[in-house]
Amino acid sequence: MHRPGRQTEHLLSSTPSPRSAMDHEEEEKVQLLGMWASPYVFKVKWALSIKGVEYEYVEEDLRNKSGQLLEHNPVHKKVPVLVYNGKPVAESDVIVEFINDAWSHRGGRILPEDPHERAMARFWARFVPDKLSPPIWKWFTAAREEEREAAREAAVEQLQVLEEKLAGGGKEFFGGDSVGLVDLSLGALAYVVPIYEEIIGVRLVTEERFPALYAWMGRFLAAPPVKDNLLPLEKLKLRYRAMHEYFLKNT
Repeated sequence: MHRPGRQTEHLLSSTPSPRSAMDHEEEEKVQLLGMWASPYVFKVKWALSIKGVEYEYVEEDLRNKSGQLLEHNPVHKKVPVLVYNGKPVAESDVIVEFINDAWSHRGGRILPEDPHERAMARFWARFVPDKLSPPIWKWFTAAREEEREAAREAAVEQLQVLEEKLAGGGKEFFGGDSVGLVDLSLGALAYVVPIYEEIIGVRLVTEERFPALYAWMGRFLAAPPVKDNLLPLEKLKLRYRAMHEYFLKNT
């Protein structure tokens, strides 16, 4: 029985590879608790797509959190939560690594096998929330022009670090020749930054300033695990425009 206000749907993130009856039985018991606009939820969706995992998606109302969410994530009480054979895994980075290990026999690799390369992937994945996202968010929400410009300069500085990292690697993705952990961590920005730019009326990531990053954004959004699992663009624009107006009036 579905709870009022909650939506569930069964999803096959991509065509699964052949598997045993036991594997099939286990993989039928995968559930993702999420919220439609959460970039962290979509990071998990993209990881599931890379592995071709069939799962049930449950949309949560974060203003009226379900008993299931509170039971499975009593510490943070947030989405995403992946429930695997009745056992919950919370926090998007933890979930992505779990997906990589639990379905190591199928799909592409999300993390490298080499210990040093794996550690570096984790390092650059943390770069996004620690160094890049804060100034970009400040740039989008700042009410005063001088604050917005200072945030833009800080964001450009961090984007330049990523530009040099990607260009120096000589690969199409941060994960090499295919989407990996760092790409998944950056992925939502590839979708959201153009929305911010449209609302503010100022370009942040241009082909002239950041040629490698600009090209990566297009490749990432066109990658098979991603293109069929994108956030609803027009709905997202309305959400962010309302948020932008709110911050302009209340800060």
